[in-house]
Amino acid sequence: MIEILNPTMLARAKTTGALVGDILRTLRTRSVVGTNLLDIDRWAEKMILDAGASSCYVDYAPSFGRGPFGHYICTAVNDAVLHGLPHDYTLADGDLLTLDLAVSKGGVAADAAISFVVGNAGPPEDVAMIDATERALAAGIAVAGPGARIGDISHAIGTVLGEAGYPINTEFGGHGIGSTMHQDPHVANTGRPGRGYKLRPGLLLALEPWVMADTAQLVTDADGWTLRSATGCRTAHSEHTIAITDDGAEILTLSK
Repeated sequence: MIEILNPTMLARAKTTGALVGDILRTLRTRSVVGTNLLDIDRWAEKMILDAGASSCYVDYAPSFGRGPFGHYICTAVNDAVLHGLPHDYTLADGDLLTLDLAVSKGGVAADAAISFVVGNAGPPEDVAMIDATERALAAGIAVAGPGARIGDISHAIGTVLGEAGYPINTEFGGHGIGSTMHQDPHVANTGRPGRGYKLRPGLLLALEPWVMADTAQLVTDADGWTLRSATGCRTAHSEHTIAITDDGAEILTLSK
């Protein structure tokens, strides 16, 4: 299903997006050396419920996971990149952490992810990889506007990631979002310009460039959810929910 939001729902989407951005900002500040992933999950739960919102993850049970997910946030560390199931792990100096959060409020969902190095021991190659996903995300957003096509976004993202030297996996990518978290259209992280669905005002998209340092192959962890790099290499993931407007794309999941 491809959903086009009316002005009322779009206003609600902006509220939800700001909430997601604010929660991620807070969690990034609190995720320091010695923090347990389960504490991050509990903090996310409290902030979501205190805001009168609901998690898109707790009851989520897609075909690719061993569901329901049962937690409020995805926490992926080092070689984990997607769908990281929170567990009893204490963050160490130099860990590369990705927090991925999807929340629904007022009947509209928003989805975003950030990657960062915990503490002060992050190697330059990790910083460069995170930067590449952020630049790819910015490139995808820059070409998103009325009349553009999904392939234009995919091509812009893939160009940045490819030029930075990262293999690109197309099994998982961005997606439509609205009254539910995952909708059509799929937005692959590489593609051909001028192809795919034509963007219209009122469409919400979650764009999410993610890479693994030296492979495009994923393996599923024993928990049935966490996706890791097949070689054990480090990973990074950046994501924003955007709204297509008459003037271009508006980022909804920026923190205030």
